[in-house]
Amino acid sequence: MRRRRRRPTPRRSPRAPRRTGRPPADESGPTGRSPLHDDLPPRPGRGRHPGYWQRLAPELASRGHTPLPVDLPQHDERLGWDELTDVAQATLDAAPVPGAPVVVAQSMGAYVGGLLAHRVPVRLLVLLNPMVPHPGESGGSWWDATGHDDARTAAGLGPFDPVRDFFHDVPVDVTARTLAGEDRAPSARSFAEPWPAPAWPDVPTVVLQGRDDRLFPPSFQRAVTRDRLGLDVQEMPGGHLVALSRPAELADRLLALADGAPAVP
Repeated sequence: MRRRRRRPTPRRSPRAPRRTGRPPADESGPTGRSPLHDDLPPRPGRGRHPGYWQRLAPELASRGHTPLPVDLPQHDERLGWDELTDVAQATLDAAPVPGAPVVVAQSMGAYVGGLLAHRVPVRLLVLLNPMVPHPGESGGSWWDATGHDDARTAAGLGPFDPVRDFFHDVPVDVTARTLAGEDRAPSARSFAEPWPAPAWPDVPTVVLQGRDDRLFPPSFQRAVTRDRLGLDVQEMPGGHLVALSRPAELADRLLALADGAPAVP
C-alpha cells in the first residue's frame, strides 16, 4: 500500500514492531506498496481463494493507499516456494508506485511473505493468522511440529468444518460469492517442499491474530509465535478470514501498524 501524499518520516515508538531475524543456529501501506497474499490450507478442506482480498483492497484504497493483491498459483505443481516468491516479487516490481512495501501475508502465505522480505526492502511484514515455519520445515510437517491438533482440542474446538469454521463470521452474501468462485487447492509440492530460508528475515514484523480464529486458536498462535519469532501476538476481533469478515477494521489496524513502523533508508 502506498500513501499518495507525502508525509513526515515517523519515529519508532515504544510499541513499534520488533525485528525478528535470527541466526540459522537458533532455528528457533500503510505507507509503501503492499503485496497481499493468502493461501487457505487444504488440510481442513478448502483450497485457496484468489479473491480473498476483495473487501480489504477497496478499504485500503479509500484511505489513500495502493493495495497490490498477489494471485499466487500455489496449485501449480511446477512451482516451489522460490518460484511462488518470484510471482510476488514480479507483482511488486510492476507496481506503479515506488517505495518499500508493507507486506501482508495470510495463513500459509507467510511462507512466501518471509521469503519476499529476504529479497526486497520491506517497511513492515504483517503475518495475519499465519503458519510460521521453522527454516527447513515443510507445510505438511508444520501441523504435527506445532501440536496443532492438540491445541485445537485444548481450546474446546471439535472436528474442523471448513465452511462453518472458516466462514462463521463472514457475511452470508460474501460467503456465497467466495464459495462459488474458483477453488484452487494448494499443490502437493507446497506441502512437501521445505521452507528454504536460512532464518526469518531481519525486518520489522508483526503477527496479527483474529481472536475468533477456529483454525489457529489464539493460545496456540501465541505459543508458536513466541517460540519461533520471539514475539508477542497482537489480536483483533475476527476469525481466520478476517479480511472478508472485518475489512474496515483490518484496514485501520494495518494503517496503524504501518504508522508505527520505522522508515526504510
